[in-house]
Amino acid sequence: MSYFKDFFGGLMGIMLAILPVTILWQVLTGGLVFEMDVITNLGNLVSMFGESGFVGLVTLVIIMSFFIKK
Repeated sequence: MSYFKDFFGGLMGIMLAILPVTILWQVLTGGLVFEMDVITNLGNLVSMFGESGFVGLVTLVIIMSFFIKK
């Protein structure tokens, strides 16, 4: 189990490092990264949490707890 935990932890670290780079690339060049519109997808995610009211807030807190290192 520790192998899987370490693997997915490393994978999440890589993804969190790539996200700001893709946003910066899209802002500076206006081009898509890997055929994905990262800024629009993040906007849709935030609006989805906002439309869900209290349930969206609780879900957001639970998801953010995965990214906070203890």
